[in-house]
Amino acid sequence: MPIRATGKNLSREEEATASAVQQELERPTAIQIYAQVAKNARQELRRPARSLAISGFAGGVTMGLTGLATAIARAELGTSGVAHFITTLLYPIGFIAVILGRAQLFTENTLYPVALVLSERRHYLATLRLWVIVLVCNCLGTLAFAVLAVRTDALQPKYVESLAAIGAEIANHSLSTIFWSAIIGGWIIALVAWLVSGSHSISGSMLLIWLLAFVVGLGHFAHCVASSGEVLSAVLHHKLPALSYFRWLWPAVLGNIIGGVGLVTLLEYGQTAEE
Repeated sequence: MPIRATGKNLSREEEATASAVQQELERPTAIQIYAQVAKNARQELRRPARSLAISGFAGGVTMGLTGLATAIARAELGTSGVAHFITTLLYPIGFIAVILGRAQLFTENTLYPVALVLSERRHYLATLRLWVIVLVCNCLGTLAFAVLAVRTDALQPKYVESLAAIGAEIANHSLSTIFWSAIIGGWIIALVAWLVSGSHSISGSMLLIWLLAFVVGLGHFAHCVASSGEVLSAVLHHKLPALSYFRWLWPAVLGNIIGGVGLVTLLEYGQTAEE
């Protein structure tokens, strides 16, 4: 299938190939996965701003599950090496809920629309629009989660303290550490989006998300959405000044973009362009 075809012909080929990925039990080729990625990208770029905003906000709130689960486990189990490992087993919960629930997650969008831009050499403004809306609304969603967790009686005090302590630890790294770890985090989550696009089943997708997101949590790799809930909780709990969130956020966003675009999209697009 010629990747650089344009217009309605490419769209028909993408639709047919993407459907085949879900129907065939054999392992999909890189071109078939790319066709599914391109199909997803077209759908997302056509969505109205209001729909993207609501989905992005929902994604941000839902990603709070990651911080909530790890904070509760940490409060109950402590911070020893074994306890940390067990706690991190819960880290992928937010990613699983957001990705399988098809809510907008900023780091997934370092794969889908960028792959389409590379093949067709257009959609630049539409991609920028998607990124801005989703990132802002993801962050607003994590803020809503943090307000619920810290400023209400929803959680026991020890869980609030644990959540805020995790956020303070995340934010109190050097800018270079946040940036370079975010590159790895962005690479892994964009890789999740690529692999899920070629998965045949919900259970297979869930396992892929869990395994790779577990590595992100275990390695403390920065993720601009997954960790926003914890950092904002630390701010609202007066463990960090408000500016600390933005100091942490910009290198995390930049690193996630570079990791997702550079280490996944360019490499995966490159291998399909060669076939």
